[in-house]
Amino acid sequence: MEQHIQAQVQDYYGTELQTSHDLKTNACCTDDIPAAHKQILAQLETEVLEKYYGCGVCIPSAVEGLTVLDLGSGSGRDAYLLSKLVGEQGRVIGVDMTEEQLAVARRHVAAHTERFGYRQPNVEFRHGFIEDLLSAGLDDNSVDLVVSNCVLNLSTDKAATYREIFRVLKPGGELFIADVFSDRRVPENLRQDPVLYGECLSGALYIEDFRRLLRELGIRDYRLTAQRRLTIGNAEIERKVGNIKFYSLTVRAFKLDLEDQCEDYGQVATYLGTSPDEPHSFTLDDHHVFETGRPVLVCGNTADMLTLTRYGTHFRVDGTKNQHFGLFPCGPAPASTAAATETTGSCC
Repeated sequence: MEQHIQAQVQDYYGTELQTSHDLKTNACCTDDIPAAHKQILAQLETEVLEKYYGCGVCIPSAVEGLTVLDLGSGSGRDAYLLSKLVGEQGRVIGVDMTEEQLAVARRHVAAHTERFGYRQPNVEFRHGFIEDLLSAGLDDNSVDLVVSNCVLNLSTDKAATYREIFRVLKPGGELFIADVFSDRRVPENLRQDPVLYGECLSGALYIEDFRRLLRELGIRDYRLTAQRRLTIGNAEIERKVGNIKFYSLTVRAFKLDLEDQCEDYGQVATYLGTSPDEPHSFTLDDHHVFETGRPVLVCGNTADMLTLTRYGTHFRVDGTKNQHFGLFPCGPAPASTAAATETTGSCC
């Protein structure tokens, strides 16, 4: 059954969809794009842009020099954007199971390499399945950052997919994804609908099952950086899904041994203003925005995210974990609606 769904997805994205205009809902429409990214996107080949089906912006800051893995890289839009952002010394690997999409991405490698002024390509596109990254030749602890844009919901084995992600990430590495999630478990009859699945709806994980899955993998804290309710915009599909609410969430999680609650150790974090694209402030998530030079009390998990990852060079964190003061009064930014609150599943 899962192989049947996988084949349907390959057909949907390989042959049925020719450009983003063929999508039947707005689930894969793009959130606001930073101005710096827009300048790079304007340099990309038209075909790459037209065959892009993502649902958000899934590129964090401070990526220069990193090895980045783009899961479900499709036409290569985000991979080429990353190619420019990581610089010539960085590396980008795109993995996709659809040969038609890979063909689009691969035929523009030389053009973008020349356009970015690189002596040799820093991006490559591999055929493989996100549930089995060994099939794409990816070793343990081999990448700094994994990104994915509206693709993980299409996986027929979510547990295997996330297990593989944290296998290939280096210690302290980051998962940064934009994807579709639901406020309840999607019924099996809807999962078997090829249009609903291909439109990134019926394969969506229930947000609490996502939290549980990460905890099973030892990832006890994740953070939301953005969220919006999907309106779908197709009356027939809205009738099929009924009362199920779908959300586009941008999520980050680190390969760190964190606690399952936000604990208070009296630590204070100060952003140094040294990340090139964020001179005035640094946004960790929807309720941690660090103004340059201003000390901020943080929980132990946040302190680790800021010191035991690539962000460590951009922060000064004072204090240790020698003395514990109980739970840290940490929580998400106030939601504008009750519905938005339903999507908050991180511990901080």
